[in-house]
Parts: sequence; C-alpha cells; structure tokens
Amino acid sequence: MCRTKSLNGASLRIIAMVALCGSLGSCTSMDVFGGSDKVDRSISTSSIPSKPKAGDPQSDEATVRNAVTSADLAKVGANPLPWANSATGSAGVVSSIHEDRSAGLLCRAFTTSRHSYEGISLFSGQACRTETGDWSLTAFDRQ
Repeated sequence: MCRTKSLNGASLRIIAMVALCGSLGSCTSMDVFGGSDKVDRSISTSSIPSKPKAGDPQSDEATVRNAVTSADLAKVGANPLPWANSATGSAGVVSSIHEDRSAGLLCRAFTTSRHSYEGISLFSGQACRTETGDWSLTAFDRQ
C-alpha cells in the first residue's frame, strides 16, 4: 500500500504567502503604470496665495470709487448699489450716496460694505472731482 503525505494547514499557509508575495513583488518591479516619465507634473498645488497682495485694499478702494462716481443718482435713488472686484475676490454694497457741492467741488459721500476673505466690514468714504475732472477718493474709513 502506498501512502501519500497530505499537506497540513501550516504548510498551506506558507505556500499561499510565498505565492502572494511573489505575485505582488513582480507587479511592483514591472512597469505596470507606464513609468515615471509619464507623470503629469504640470499640476501645481497651493496655487492660491496665503496672504492678500499688498495692493489689494487700494484695488478695492478704486473699485468702490468707480462704482460711486459712475452711478447715476437719479436712477439709483435710495437703492443699494452692488460692486465686485474680480482681482481680489471682494464684493460689497454701497448703501447710501449723498452728493455735495458746498466746498466748491463736486463730492459724493457714501457708505459701503466690503465682503472679503478677511471678513465683512463697513466703510464710509468720500470721492471728489478734481480740477482736472478726475475723481479722487478723499476718505475711506472702516467703521
């Protein structure tokens, strides 16, 4: 009579581990995913600046000045006047504009909000027309 030895549980586990390690090892050594020369390195992370640029508040001030000085007060009346600055991401609403000529120059006093990454703020300001016809922001103060 011929006897064959059967494999016990421990031997089967060892054979399974060797087979598994061998197959996984060969996958990592082969160029399965096309190689490192085909990695897309054009994608950049952290492309949003962590701090606003130094000139950003002046840019918002110029945007508000342009909104206030270009508004047709006869049409706007007491309605809110929205503004947005695509360069800084800030936006706001001019809630009041009052025109005054008492100082000899045409001036517009206004109140506006500013919604930015720094939070929401309320400002009061004044823009006056210069002798050359340009508008100049003479006040822009946080409330």
